[in-house]
Amino acid sequence: MLKLVGMLDSPYVRRVAVSLQMLGLRFEHLPLSVFRHMEQFRQINPVVRVPTLVSEDGIVLADSTLILDYAERLACPRSLMPADPLAYQQALHVLGLALSAADKSVALFYERNLRPAEKQHAPWAGRIEEQVRSAYAALDAEFAKRPPAIEGDTLAQPALSTAVFWHFTQRALPGLVAPEQHPALAALSAHAEALPAFRAAPHGEEACRLD
Repeated sequence: MLKLVGMLDSPYVRRVAVSLQMLGLRFEHLPLSVFRHMEQFRQINPVVRVPTLVSEDGIVLADSTLILDYAERLACPRSLMPADPLAYQQALHVLGLALSAADKSVALFYERNLRPAEKQHAPWAGRIEEQVRSAYAALDAEFAKRPPAIEGDTLAQPALSTAVFWHFTQRALPGLVAPEQHPALAALSAHAEALPAFRAAPHGEEACRLD
């Protein structure tokens, strides 16, 4: 069975956990912290990077996008990405914005919470804040223009990832990006968080609630 390593307070781990469920792939979740469980984590992945996926062959994969590329191959013909080349290109465009929002949100969270206050550089933090806001403004415009298809309990990968990352930013950096100014993203998040795969992998420190 696949093993997913990392805590669900990481948007990248949660992105993979939700995606694996929506792709119909069974997995075991090991909620290890890269801080509190470093030595235990190092035994699985010497780089100590989340998310980490251990395949059934024992091969260790890292980076959520690479993991999901592998997962898509395992799940084929089931997929969370469109088959049409133009639609696929548009999906990659949205995913690029979503990953930018996530990367900059994580960078800002670390800057605010791990770097000593006397060593924080306000102009740099301000630059990151603006990048986060710009990414979410672009995403809100994209989903206002092209609302995500609602297909039962599944979301396409661009909407899935955006919803996970938006929720992370709201939890980790409250007040940075106002929901009332991003109605399309707020609506997407509300819908996504009610889905079974999202409820089974809630943001936080506990393990996935898998059947």
